[in-house]
Amino acid sequence: MIRCFYDLHIHSALSPCASNEMTPNNIINMALLKKLDIIAVTDHNSAKNIGAMLKVAKNKNIIVIPGIEVETYEGIHMLCLFRSLMDVNIFDKIVYRNLPKARNNENVFGEQIILDEDDKLCCKEMKMLLSSTNIKFNELLKLVHLANGLIFCAHIERPKNSIINILGFIPENSNIDGVEIIKSNNQFIKDKINSRYRIIHNSDAHYLGDICENINEIYLREKSISSFFDYFRGGK
Repeated sequence: MIRCFYDLHIHSALSPCASNEMTPNNIINMALLKKLDIIAVTDHNSAKNIGAMLKVAKNKNIIVIPGIEVETYEGIHMLCLFRSLMDVNIFDKIVYRNLPKARNNENVFGEQIILDEDDKLCCKEMKMLLSSTNIKFNELLKLVHLANGLIFCAHIERPKNSIINILGFIPENSNIDGVEIIKSNNQFIKDKINSRYRIIHNSDAHYLGDICENINEIYLREKSISSFFDYFRGGK
C-alpha cells in the first residue's frame, strides 16, 4: 500500500470568494511544495478551471481529482468528486442550468476568473456562483452516483451551509460517501457523527497558504484516480 497525503477541498480564482492568486500553476506548485500527493479543486457550483488544472498537473507527481462544491436547494454545501474531466464537465452543465439567472456583482462578491494552463485569463464567469442551486439534497446524491462520483457533506462543523446546521442531522438513508471536517479536534463533531461515516480532513483553501500541509493521509494500492475511488467505494 502507498501512503498518499491529500487536500480535497481547494478553491481556484473561479470562486469569487477565493484569491486571484489561486491559479492552476500556483495551486499545483504550492501543493507540490507541501508534498501533497492528491488534491481536488472544488469551486463553487462550477468546474470551468478543472481542464487547466489537469493540464498543469500532467507529468507532475501529483493527482488532481476533478470536483465541484455544490450548494443544494436547501443551502447545504456538498463536495462532489469525479473520475474524469468528461464526467465533471457533464455534471458542470447540469449544475449551471440549475443556478439562478443572476449576474455576479464583482464589487460585492469578487471576480470569477477562468484561466488556461499558463494562468492567462480566458474569460470571466458572469453568472453568480455563490448561490443555492435548484438541485435538492437527495437529487444531488443520485446525480453524483449515477456519474460514478463521490459525494461528501462539506465542513459539517461550521455554523453556515453545513448539513447539520441546515437539517440538524445527517439523514440515515442518505447514501453519502463521507463527511468533511476542517477542525479535527472539535467536540461537536465527536458528539454528532456516527462512526459509520468516513471522515476526510481538508483545508477549504481560498488562499495559497491555506492549502493543507502533508498531514492528512490515506493508503492506496497505487497512486491513481482509480485507486482513490476504490478506496472510498470499498468502505472503511
